[in-house]
This record gives sequence, C-alpha cells and structure tokens, in this order.
Amino acid sequence: MRIAEVFESVQGEGKWLGTPSLFIRTSGCNLRCSWCDTPYASWRPEGGEMSVSELLRLAGESRSLHVVITGGEPLIQPSDQIRELTDGLRRLGKVITVETAGTVWQDLPMELASISPKLANSAPNATGPSGLSGKMVELHEQRRINLDILRRFARAETIKDRQWKFVVAAPSDLDEVEALLARIEGVLPSDVFLMPEGRSMEELRPRGAWIAAECIRRGYRYGHRLQIELFGNTRGT
Repeated sequence: MRIAEVFESVQGEGKWLGTPSLFIRTSGCNLRCSWCDTPYASWRPEGGEMSVSELLRLAGESRSLHVVITGGEPLIQPSDQIRELTDGLRRLGKVITVETAGTVWQDLPMELASISPKLANSAPNATGPSGLSGKMVELHEQRRINLDILRRFARAETIKDRQWKFVVAAPSDLDEVEALLARIEGVLPSDVFLMPEGRSMEELRPRGAWIAAECIRRGYRYGHRLQIELFGNTRGT
C-alpha cells in the first residue's frame, strides 16, 4: 500500500474527538478538493510502499486503541490489502475508523465510518493546491457524489456507527446538505457534522458562530477541527 504517513495524535474531528489515535494515511485520491488540507496525499501524492505486516507491526506497538485509516481516499487502495489491514487490526483488538469521501465502496467491518461527501464548494479552482485544471474540474464534479455508494454506507450491517461530515463555507451550502441527506434517506441528524472550511483558526472562527447556530436549529453537530487549534495546519497531527 502507498502510505503518506503513519503517526500518533488525538482525533481532531467527529464523534471520537480528543481520543488518542494511530493514524494510517494512505496516499492517492480520486478527488481534488480546492480546500484539501492534505495535498501531499491527493494533489501531489507522496510516500512509499509499506506492507500490511509493517503497518500491523506499528499498530501493535502503539498504545492507542483507536486506529484511523484515512487519506487521500483509503478505499481506492487494493481491496485485498485494505481487508488484510482491517482484519489484522481487529485481531490486535483495535477500534477502527475509516475516513472516506463516500465515492468508493469496500465492504469492510469497522466501528465507525466517517463519510465526508464533497459539496460543490470543493470544486478545484485558482486558489486550490494546484490552481485551475479543466479536466480535473470535470472529473471531480463527476466523481464527488455517488448516491448509490452513499446509500450503501448508510445501510451496511458491517458498519457499527456512522458520521456524516460536511465542509461548509457559506450558508448556501446548507441547502445542498439537506437535499443530499434527503436522497440518501435514513441519516440521523445527530450523526451529521457541519465543519467550517479553513486551514487556520483565523479562517475557521468567523464561520463558527453561524454554523453552530444552524446546528442548533437543525439538530446537527458542530464539527470542531481540534487538530488545527492544537497544532495548526501541520503534517503528522
């Protein structure tokens, strides 16, 4: 598997916020979000090949019970290797979160599926990591929402718990969130997180108040970005 980085930190987002965790970040992504905070695993994929046995060795040496498989998009990695990794982590007694954009399906057992469908605000643009790219803009728009796969994530019996994270930049994004959730069907409001878009606390704070107010009004949860508050927008956190 191509791996961008393996590190220990605390989970900065979602239901396991603040939990000591081992992060396995795969390299490579089928999307190119303009505001991507890990371009080294997406726009400009870095990292080398690591065997599943090496990853399991590192997980076995970690005191963290919680393991986050993230990316990039981890589910574009070979299915046999992802399955071997998750099965091995379970044998080690680890609790697994898989973070995905929900555009690719692999039927994996996990304690938490962290699904982050990409809204229209994610389209590549001149301020993104690599600027405008006509073909990539088209591919990103074609790929960013796969309703059939999102519905599979919503219903799969191998998934114990779910969270749906949306990166929000403006109030108009909420209409898109509501329309998508209505099409997926069966998503509990308490499983929905609205996360402000931004790479620093200076960018996040101005959006926090109105997003929190919308969470209260709609029954959603506010998606804090604890890793940015604690460490800034830095790798390995």
